[in-house]
Amino acid sequence: MPESAAPVLESLPRRPLGGLPVIAASPGQAVDAVINSARTELSNGAAVHLINAYSIALSQRDRAFQQSLSGTAHNFPDGKPLSWVTRATRQPLTQVRGPQFFLDVMDRGRESSVRHFLLGGSEELLVKLQQNLEARFPGVEIVGTYSPPFRSLSEAELDAQDELILRSGADIVWVGLGTPKQDHEVRRLADSLHVTACAVGAAFDFTAGTKREAPKWMTRVGLEWTFRLISEPRRLWKRYLIGNFVFLAAIIRNH
Repeated sequence: MPESAAPVLESLPRRPLGGLPVIAASPGQAVDAVINSARTELSNGAAVHLINAYSIALSQRDRAFQQSLSGTAHNFPDGKPLSWVTRATRQPLTQVRGPQFFLDVMDRGRESSVRHFLLGGSEELLVKLQQNLEARFPGVEIVGTYSPPFRSLSEAELDAQDELILRSGADIVWVGLGTPKQDHEVRRLADSLHVTACAVGAAFDFTAGTKREAPKWMTRVGLEWTFRLISEPRRLWKRYLIGNFVFLAAIIRNH
């Protein structure tokens, strides 16, 4: 599909990987599709996920998480291993790196006045995040932010949060709550509010400057996970060292 075809999410091709449907598209097509889908008045909402090897590994033992990434979910391959293991197949995947995807949608969305809502992280992080986005992309429309409590929300709290999002008039809700919580939330938002909701993980921290990104050369050769593991070993060692083996087993089992 050429870049000028202005795709929407539903039109992008999928292929199975590790038991999940994953979109085979270029980063540019991913950006265009999300913007076009968000601005479609007849949209029924879209749950967008940036998945990696850990996502596939976690889905093997977490049925609820697997369900959030199945059906009508729009899963882009964030992480080099997903492209590596499909390189020799008839439908190889191209990495759509979450932090860059987040920035590209902010940038190119200005052309069609896309309105953005930022959900997740601390209030201090959201202030820095909004300031950095507005400085980097003059004219970008950040119409709302919300820092939810770091626990499960009550029904009344969810209703209040949803009302805040609806009143903002947001076209895209960006959710940075960590995996798998953010993936469940974008699915809920897409189904209940009929908005385009995107789970973007560490993109909030990187853009706000509260966490360091890997050097570009490490990202380019697929060693970003190594940098993150060294930066946060206690939190991430199971995700990468054990999760990578589970990921490979899932690929082989579902081949």
